[in-house]
Amino acid sequence: MRDADPSCRRLLVIDPCEACRSLMPGLRSAGWQVECAVLDQAESRDCDVGLIPIGPDTLRDREHLKQLLGSSSAEWIAVLSPEVVSMPEVADFVGEWCFDYHTLPFDVSRFHVTLGRAYGMVRLRARKSCKLQDDNDELLGESSSVDDLRKLISKLAPTQSPVLIRGESGTGKELVARTLHRQSSRADKPFIAINCGAIPEHLIQSELFGHEKGAFTGAHQRKIGRIEAADNGTLFLDEIGDLPLEMQANLLRFLQEMQIERVGSTHPIKVDVRVLAATHIDLELAVRGGSFREDLYYRLNVLQVHTAPLRDRLSDVQFLASHFVNLYSQEIGRKPKRFSEDALRAMVAYAWPGNVRELANRVRRGLVLAEGRQIERVDLGLDKVELIDVNLNTLEHYKMQAECRALQHAMAVYPENMTLAARGLGISRPTFYRLLHKHQIR
Repeated sequence: MRDADPSCRRLLVIDPCEACRSLMPGLRSAGWQVECAVLDQAESRDCDVGLIPIGPDTLRDREHLKQLLGSSSAEWIAVLSPEVVSMPEVADFVGEWCFDYHTLPFDVSRFHVTLGRAYGMVRLRARKSCKLQDDNDELLGESSSVDDLRKLISKLAPTQSPVLIRGESGTGKELVARTLHRQSSRADKPFIAINCGAIPEHLIQSELFGHEKGAFTGAHQRKIGRIEAADNGTLFLDEIGDLPLEMQANLLRFLQEMQIERVGSTHPIKVDVRVLAATHIDLELAVRGGSFREDLYYRLNVLQVHTAPLRDRLSDVQFLASHFVNLYSQEIGRKPKRFSEDALRAMVAYAWPGNVRELANRVRRGLVLAEGRQIERVDLGLDKVELIDVNLNTLEHYKMQAECRALQHAMAVYPENMTLAARGLGISRPTFYRLLHKHQIR
């Protein structure tokens, strides 16, 4: 769907009744571009808001109607005759698939308000889709570990030193590398990434350093390597722990001298790149086992960043899941679906061995498989996860707990001086004594 244009609000009326037709002149005067269509033509018509009659006849082809409403990027308002309002199947369908409903005869002022709310939802979704483009390369999350990561990156980004990014697969190591590059002085220069574990061993030297024409069989023309392509920018070496030992020696020499030689050439080429590397393996263990050079390890491990696994920041799961729902809904041109309560509980109870990458994949799957307006736990493939009952206390209860802990800490720091204890908490001495009595301390 294209971004909603505030000067051109598009309303599509399906199979308009006489009451709907009577509203059209007023709607056009209010700035709406009104078009009509039969139900079979609705999928090919673009609109911001749709008006559709719902009744027993319409619901006979329920699956077709679900397909229309589910694939449309518009908000739909149901038109109901008085005799169908109390029918359970109509109420259930409208509640699940429509933005709102109106009964005949129309309450014109209320109908205009509903149209405005529906169009406002379309506009909000358009703004969110623009923000998603900006967010797609950002570190997303509200947990303390993500906040600490952002702060660390802001400190490391301006430097020119190598950074080793460590973490499990799927935790966003490349995203961290791109953020480091974007916040550095090299942001307008190339960011070149290479997965050291995905390139065959006999090709990796050519990929990294390039080659001259005729350097080996099949080298029909000169090739610029990834290191040279990153000149003045950033080189990201993903899965550095999978680099063959022979190539580790070549990489070490490059890091020491900051110059390369293409395969088949003896002419050194000076390059200026910042090197970022990432790995999911224990490099210290690899050094002790002889599969990773110790001198290369120390060259790369000047600064270090650790990406936390998703199971250690479960408070971000719902935030990230909502982001992926909006992102993938935009890709397929559909309205975002919400998660059921059981789906949300299952996501928090699950251990996420594949981390954020697995969450993104499960949300994409859920969007495809969900039949209603909600994504259920079975759509996410989490129907076998044992749910955890979360019983929350009141906000006042948590405030009382925090207050009691603060008093106990002040007493531990100043056990013999109530004046200093009160001053340390920023309260008066009488207030301090009153709170001690309230919490029955001492």
